[in-house]
Parts: sequence; structure tokens; C-alpha cells
Amino acid sequence: MATPKYIFVVGGVMSGIGKGVASSAIGRILKSKGFKVTAIKIDPYINVDAGTMNPTEHGEVFVLEDGYETDQDMGNYERFLGETLPSINYMTTGRVYQEVIRKERNLEYKGRNVQVVPDVPQEVIRRIEEAQQVAGAEVTLIEVGGTIGEYENILFLEAARMLKHKSPHDVAVVMLSYLPIPGNVGEMKTKPTQHASRELGSVGLQADIILARAEVPLDQKRKEKIALFCNISPDRVISAPDVSSIYDVPLNYEKDGLGDTLCEVLGLPVRPTDLSEWEAFVKKVKNGGREVNIAVVGKYFMSGDYVLSDVYISVIESMKHAAAALDLKVKLSYLDSEPYETDVAKLQELKNYDGVLVPGGFGSRGVEGIIAAINFARENKIPYFGLCYGMQLLVIEYARNKAGFAGATTSEINKEAAHPVIDIMPDQKDKMLKADYGGTMRLGTYPCALKEGTVAQAAYGKKEISERHRHRYEVNPEYIKKIEAAGLVFSGTSPDNRLMEIAELPQSEHPFFLGTQFHPEFLSRPLSPHPLFVAFLKAASQKK
Repeated sequence: MATPKYIFVVGGVMSGIGKGVASSAIGRILKSKGFKVTAIKIDPYINVDAGTMNPTEHGEVFVLEDGYETDQDMGNYERFLGETLPSINYMTTGRVYQEVIRKERNLEYKGRNVQVVPDVPQEVIRRIEEAQQVAGAEVTLIEVGGTIGEYENILFLEAARMLKHKSPHDVAVVMLSYLPIPGNVGEMKTKPTQHASRELGSVGLQADIILARAEVPLDQKRKEKIALFCNISPDRVISAPDVSSIYDVPLNYEKDGLGDTLCEVLGLPVRPTDLSEWEAFVKKVKNGGREVNIAVVGKYFMSGDYVLSDVYISVIESMKHAAAALDLKVKLSYLDSEPYETDVAKLQELKNYDGVLVPGGFGSRGVEGIIAAINFARENKIPYFGLCYGMQLLVIEYARNKAGFAGATTSEINKEAAHPVIDIMPDQKDKMLKADYGGTMRLGTYPCALKEGTVAQAAYGKKEISERHRHRYEVNPEYIKKIEAAGLVFSGTSPDNRLMEIAELPQSEHPFFLGTQFHPEFLSRPLSPHPLFVAFLKAASQKK
């Protein structure tokens, strides 16, 4: 294989302007040129993984196939690239330091003094090179979290400098910067980007390409101004205006020839870009037919006056993928479940929607409201789709109202419950007593056997599947037969029939009433939507 190439994507001016999407879009463009691409996310948190990060602050926890809990950007990488990424492709400050300390304790530094520089950046480089080797990638993208100038990402920028010093022609630096248009000024300002470029220079790096994020496309005059003061040629300043969909971003970049420019910078062979399939998908997203209204009922939605949709970003994108496949437009409304606990009449608003979706979650807040919403959807024949906690609460609702187990609940909420229909499996309780919480989580990919003649089996079109998990509690084996006798079907189980993976009602009783213990949203892709999301939206569109 030719010499591997590396692209570092760094942020200037401010965070939250889309480095993850930019990295994903670059990956898609290079893949469309026939290059083997992989992508890495560096998070500058002390957390060893994303599993303990607050979702309302950090967004969704995305689980990889091997069970590693990561930042939501890893989900964007997988969706844009259509690749399954391993845990080596995600690192945090905590994980890097943990490995350096492990090596020091294990005398792998052979007794010499271990220093922040160069040992920490060298560990970062080692992980980058290992990820490249595991993937056999011709091009490896590395997104550095945070913004240039922040103390916490200095060591990662130092790793980029060291790698570029070692292989100057094989490393490119792409800076995503923001160009504000102050309301009272009415003019796009380049000065913050100039300052970001100088800040990048202070750590020994020079941007090879600048992605200029702004509300509107960049004009030639500002391209030339940025080029002059940031020491690059104007054709390496790429316009990155606001777009209606993140899936527009690769197409927008290609309007300014980003793919060929990257090939030129890295000395890669210039090849034609084939984004035809991607372009067809984007057209479907924009020009879908009938609108289907879906109520997303849950928690983790609000932070002050703002809706935190990033908490469920994979669910949202999965709905878009399925809608495009069905030539539909999907409109999502985020409904906080807590008001349903005190105002039963408010549940009537669910009749205004074509379907109800309950995503994953933890804890007791708003749970009784979610259960009330599930009951309303079941009794009023509104298509319902429950993911992870959404499936567990489906089982609780059915156990209470159809199987006769009054007060049925999950032991996560009430350890003394009379009917803990959702509980920790017996062999995991010892681990909980020893505070070995990580050992009780079911993380990553597990197989699932599907029952013939069920909604789930019809959607998948096969007898066995593999799906990704992130949960601790399961359907209590003591209640399975009694709940089944009341009419609920466990249509998907672990191959040994011990763990319940999918619960549903037959279509003769309900147009679509189904929950999964796993997270199907982690496997949906723009060009291959997840079959259960497709089945749910199809049922919702038929209700409409």
C-alpha cells in the first residue's frame, strides 16, 4: 500500500460549528474517489470514555460494534462513510493518560523519566497509526475536539505537529473556522479567522485548507482576504454556508473542489468524484412526498429554553433515512413526558400525531408519563416504536394493564417493587453489590433470533440479526410466560431464548406496536436505512 495520509480537522473561533460533520463530509468525498478512509475522534475530556458524560451537556453516547461508548461524532463518521469503526478510533485525554500511566507502571518506558511532552503526544500518534493499520486506510481523518487556543487540546495539536514534522508531505491540516455577520454591521468579518490562524501558528501548525463556515456562501473578496492573512492560496479557502441538511455538506464542499484540493495537498492521485448515490439520497430528503408527524416522547429534551435534539441524534437521522426510502417527509415533535403525569387530558394531543416514538434513557424522571403515553398509543391504535427503555416501559405498561400485575415497574426505579418485570439478571446482581457497574452493562453487538410470522421478522426478512446494545436491565424471566399469555409477543430473543430483545403486538391487534431492547438507530445509514424504522414510518404513513 502507498504511504498512509493523515488529515487533522481543527476548529477555529468557536465550538459547535460542525467539525464532526466536516470530517464526515471530507471522508465521504474521499471515499467517493475510491480511497480507503477511516476517521478518528479525539475528545479532550478526562473521562476515559463517553459513557459517563452527561447527555444534556455532551449529546448522545454512540456505542460502537465492540461495545465502546463514544461521542456522537463517531455515529456521523459511520453514517457518512458506511463503515463500522472500532474502539481504537476514539480517544479521550483520560484514555491517553490512562495508557501512559499503565505503561509507566509496567516499566514499558524502561525506567526513564516519563514526561507530558513528548510521551503523551507520542501515545496519541501511536493510537492514530494503529487505527490506520487496523483499517488499512489510505487516508485517516483525525478530528481534534474543542477550539484552537484551548488549553485542553494543546497536546493533541502537538501530536499533529510532531506527525507533520516526521512526514511533512503526508499530513494535512484543515481548519474549520467561523465568519460572523454581526447584525448591526451587516458585513461578513474575517478577523476572527485570521486570529484563529495565528493561534494555530503559535503551536507550530499551518492550515493547508480553511473551511469557512458562515450563514451565507463566501464571496471571492473574502476568500482572497483570508488567503492573504492566513498564508494560503484562495482556492484552498472553501465556502461552507449554512445548509438545510447535514447531508448537503459533501456536495457543497465539492462545489469548491475540496476533494481535488486535498489530493493536491497530500500528493494523492486525482480521481473523479462519484457522489451520484449520495446526491439522489439528498434529493429524497429534501423533496419527500407526504409529511408524517411523529411525537418523540421522553426526557433529556430541554436545557433552559432550548431543545437538545443532539441527545437523540442517531434516532433523528434514522428517521430521515427511513423517510427518504419511503418518499416521505418526517416531522418530529419533542414532547416532554412529565406533564402527562399530572394532566391525563393532555394525552389527547397524541391523537394529532401519526406515530409515537420513545427513545432510550435512564432513571425515574418522567417515566410514569411515558407509560401513560404508551398506554394511550396502544389503546388508540397509534403506531408506537420503543427503543431500549422504550421497550422496557412498553412491557411494564402491558404487564400492568393487560397481564394484571398492578404496580409493575422496573427495579431500576424501585428495588422493592412487588412486580419487577424489568430487573437485573441474577448473575449480574453480584457485580452490582461489588459496585462493578461496567460489568453489568450489555454493550456492543449481540445476536438475536426472530420468530416466524412476526412484524419484526417481516421487516428484517431474515431469521437472525445482530444489533448494538447499551443497557443494564432486562425483562425479568419470571414474568415472561405470564405476559405472553396476556397477548404480548416476544418476537426477538437471544439465541438461547434467555433474553428478550423485541416485544410486539400482532398486526391483527395493532397497526404497529413494537419495542427493541437494542438500539437500532446505531446501524441505520443514509443509503441503507434500518428496516424497523422503515416499518414504523410505513405504518405511521398508512395511519395518516
